[in-house]
Amino acid sequence: MAFDVTRRTLMAAAGALALVAALPAMAQDKAKVRFSAVFAETDIRAEMMKMFADELKDDIAFEGYYGGNLFKQGTELVALQRGNLEMGNIAPQDISKQVPAFSIVTAGYLFRDAAHLKAFFASDAGAELKKLAEDQLGIKILGPTYFGVRQVGLRGDKEIKTPADLAGVKLRMPGGDAWQFLGSALGANPTPMAYAEVYTGLQTGAIDGQDNPLPNVENMKFYEVMNQIVLTSHLVGFDMLTISKTAWDALGADRQAKVQAAADKAIGFSTEKHLTREKELAESFKSRGLKLYEPDVAAFRTHVQEQYLKSDLAKDWPTGMLDKINAL
Repeated sequence: MAFDVTRRTLMAAAGALALVAALPAMAQDKAKVRFSAVFAETDIRAEMMKMFADELKDDIAFEGYYGGNLFKQGTELVALQRGNLEMGNIAPQDISKQVPAFSIVTAGYLFRDAAHLKAFFASDAGAELKKLAEDQLGIKILGPTYFGVRQVGLRGDKEIKTPADLAGVKLRMPGGDAWQFLGSALGANPTPMAYAEVYTGLQTGAIDGQDNPLPNVENMKFYEVMNQIVLTSHLVGFDMLTISKTAWDALGADRQAKVQAAADKAIGFSTEKHLTREKELAESFKSRGLKLYEPDVAAFRTHVQEQYLKSDLAKDWPTGMLDKINAL
């Protein structure tokens, strides 16, 4: 009897030890995912990523880095490709540096609104473009993260009605040929500057203006150093929520489905919140003393589209894709 008790005790102890030993392995089953973005932790898109992480807390050990604290703006894509990062919110302009065909979705006055953007990336044409990025860059695009329609914010009182009125205006644009081309197409003198430096640039007069959606203007307090917002609505602002192909393949089919579902849910939440916020902010900025007005948008659209169609950028656009986008 004593022997049986001792044997049962030893077996129970052995089982407990085996369970304890298995705990680290069970914990390691979670995929470690580091995410980097230039937007601040107070941004709606940071809420989006926290929702994403919470949906996947049983499958993924998520680490979010915001405000460019892990990788600076424009360097996230290379970090993904080198295996130094698992996920990023990548600007399509950065993708177009390596995949010129992607420059089509960086063109001014291409997408009409957030719904048009979503419809394109859910279409066969959108899948074709995402496949190019996957094959050529080794990244998996989970979806477009809408963050508002880009408007021109300026110091000074000069009213802008047509592209000619922006001549000589030092308009901050992110670095990269695609962004600089857009600034030129609007009629301005594009000036590359890091996102985190824009407030000081406006404050000191190093730049005359910047282009961002209204939620970004609020998040970064650009309204404190601007006098007016010109509602050019020249670009539907979005990035690509992206995971490295290596990290994606390591997830396996079941977790891949969960990750895509979580991304779709979080992106939908963020889009709706941005649309609501844009409406609220237009009135808020007026109450703070900024002048908001709509220029001759038709003149801007015609001028910008002409600049793109006669540029080298359009030569890289997939045949027939512009018509497919317009038809959606």
